[in-house]
Amino acid sequence: MSAGTYTPRPGAAPLPRMIAAQTALETRMLLRNGEQLLLTVIIPTLLLVLFSAVDIVDTGSGASVDFLAPGILALAVASTAFTGQAIATGFERRYGVLKRLGASPLPRWALMTAKTLSVLVTEVLQVLLLTAIALALGWSPQGGPLSVLLLLVLGTAAFSGLGLLMAGTLKAEATLAAANLVFLLLLVGGGVIVPLDKFPDAVQSVLGLLPVSALSEGLRDVLQHGASMPWGQAGILAVWAVLGLGAAARFFRWE
Repeated sequence: MSAGTYTPRPGAAPLPRMIAAQTALETRMLLRNGEQLLLTVIIPTLLLVLFSAVDIVDTGSGASVDFLAPGILALAVASTAFTGQAIATGFERRYGVLKRLGASPLPRWALMTAKTLSVLVTEVLQVLLLTAIALALGWSPQGGPLSVLLLLVLGTAAFSGLGLLMAGTLKAEATLAAANLVFLLLLVGGGVIVPLDKFPDAVQSVLGLLPVSALSEGLRDVLQHGASMPWGQAGILAVWAVLGLGAAARFFRWE
């Protein structure tokens, strides 16, 4: 055996490998967290099954699941990209995890990229699960998959920016309370379960500008009514994405 066979080669791993490793770690941590699973899987699934099986809310003509499934998909995106990410990142910041990771060879922008990729991986699992359940309940989706994909990506960007902004500016306890409160408000007033036309006209115009309303209504236009790309809702999501991500990049505090 020649000398130097086991000579150390200090230095950082290639950047793509570091991002992939951090993404895998973030995804495993998210899926092992009981509270995260409650938000991302259990609550959306229970809401979909309950309101599809029991005629509690008047969702208009047609099967209830045809109205509910797009809204529940929007809620799932919000629960992962906004609520779950805000809470997890807020406590990582409080305990100094972000500070230590920021001092590692992994650049800070790459850490945020890994967190975003972890969110996308989780959302793929959510969409597959919820779609399977909705199909079993009699859902008949319409429209094109590319329009749905673009809406989901824009929604993820919008909610991710808002979640990171909250996690990077508020204390962890405040983030926990605020993120859960916003989740409940979005559930009630975001067109997820209760149609927006059930609200007064003045309130509808305001609620329609919320990212969850834009995402749920946009998905509903495509999946329930077979429309092409709903550019109005996509534009609202794009504005929220630019504002949220821009503000998060500007005001995020690592300590």
